[in-house]
Amino acid sequence: MSKDQIQTEDLKAFERRLTEYITFLGPSTRKWRVLLIVVTVCTAVGAWQWLKDENTRQVSFVQSLQNHPFFAFSCVTLVLLFLFGIHKRVVAPAMYPFD
Repeated sequence: MSKDQIQTEDLKAFERRLTEYITFLGPSTRKWRVLLIVVTVCTAVGAWQWLKDENTRQVSFVQSLQNHPFFAFSCVTLVLLFLFGIHKRVVAPAMYPFD
């Protein structure tokens, strides 16, 4: 075999392996994306309700969060997801498959 043929076969093997790896990550990445979307929508809905509440302006910040536990819980959940690296599970597999 010539050097060009060996390089071509190596590139084809690399491409097959890369395709397998990205395909394997697909279902896992999809689950994390769905979780991130659900928590983000919950946070947005809770924020809308929190901002539309007339009592929000009249009470302290902590009391306001206690009055809106849905928003407080979803916001804390969203922050924890990012602290534990959901951004790596959602974006990184598509961009950097070998990290």
